[in-house]
Amino acid sequence: MKKLILIFSLLTLIASSCGQVNKKENNLNNNNKSIENMNFRASFCDPLKPDIIEIGNVEKGKIMELFDKIPWSEHLEKMKTVKDNEIYYSPSLEIENKDNRNGIVVSAIDGKEWYVFYKRPKRIKVFFGLFERMNNNYLTEVHGQTENDARSCLEALIRNDLQFLENKIK
Repeated sequence: MKKLILIFSLLTLIASSCGQVNKKENNLNNNNKSIENMNFRASFCDPLKPDIIEIGNVEKGKIMELFDKIPWSEHLEKMKTVKDNEIYYSPSLEIENKDNRNGIVVSAIDGKEWYVFYKRPKRIKVFFGLFERMNNNYLTEVHGQTENDARSCLEALIRNDLQFLENKIK
């Protein structure tokens, strides 16, 4: 019984120290790069094309302009005129911060509803919460959003407000 308690205590200690290391790593990663010098990339999903269109590097100050230039309503209207098997995606814009690998995908569903996806590296608990492992593409999503909600999420990514994104997109 003593050995079992010792093993359990050791496993708990290891699990908690992994979490502390993760917090230190996150603080170092967040502080190493100034917000002004962050690097972003973008891609777009055209509903009627099977391949994702890689836009490439995009300046921080041009991200919202890129979002505004996409003819969202035109893409949604075109989707109404084709068969379901000809539609590959909802029109979607992905923006990723290349420095910290946090990214947002905003997807227009109809003229009023948007989905927002948040991808980031995150430590997740495994084995009854005793251990943690890194999931480099941890993804959460929120449905029933407005265009303004989608915009606010993109703006949060641009200013590196990761806590806002964590709270908004659970």
